[in-house]
Amino acid sequence: MITDRQVQAPRRSRMDAYLQVLHALMLRDMRTRFGGSYFGYAVVVLWPVVHTFILVAIYVFRKVPAPVGDSRALFFASGAVPVLIFQYISREVMKSVLMNKPLTYYPQVKNFDVIFARILVEIVTGFLGLMLVFLILVAIGVDPRPADPVMAVGGYLAAILLGIGIGTINVGIAAFFPGWLMGYALFGLIMYIASGVFILPNYLPEQIYEILKWNPALQIVEWVRLGYYPGLQIQVDYMYIILFALTSLSLGLLLERHVLRKRS
Repeated sequence: MITDRQVQAPRRSRMDAYLQVLHALMLRDMRTRFGGSYFGYAVVVLWPVVHTFILVAIYVFRKVPAPVGDSRALFFASGAVPVLIFQYISREVMKSVLMNKPLTYYPQVKNFDVIFARILVEIVTGFLGLMLVFLILVAIGVDPRPADPVMAVGGYLAAILLGIGIGTINVGIAAFFPGWLMGYALFGLIMYIASGVFILPNYLPEQIYEILKWNPALQIVEWVRLGYYPGLQIQVDYMYIILFALTSLSLGLLLERHVLRKRS
């Protein structure tokens, strides 16, 4: 007679084996970037942080006034960080299968496992980068605490979700058109310029502002900034951002299941 414990044992062993595969993929991912060591992973974390503060420094040293608030650094960082989190995650997730294709020849490793491992690594990387930005702001005498922490954290989480969704659908596109790696860099630059990192887009003419609001990156910036400046006269379409991200994720998973696996 088969007991419940005997039934659960194979399930647990399969789960343990899957977690070991996922853990190994994450460790390999962290070690194979920038020099093949864990110190190279520190470069991955620092890269968007340096990117953020180069942009902030340019505007601070040029004495460009912040459109709202007393701190230039805080205003510019509150716009740059969520956009960079989104862009770095979407780009790195896109490259996951292309960079780890030989691993999928092993029967234990599927394309989805490689994508999922890269997503987990990028989530950790994004949070570590955000913490470093906060620490640097504190070190230069800027208080990085948002007036509405729930609103700001929600915006950062939305940036991560959007990056995962766009990155997943990019995996399917890049499988057919490897040149999309370069094409997405150009597309991402356009999204970045149109995201309102260094301005308040709601000050633009209404017709232009309504067109720009179709860019989910812009609405993420406004979402985060509402956490720092609750008095801003802006309306964020939270449902649009979440549905955009979830729809992208769903399409990406469908491509992985019905198209990418057949090509493997």
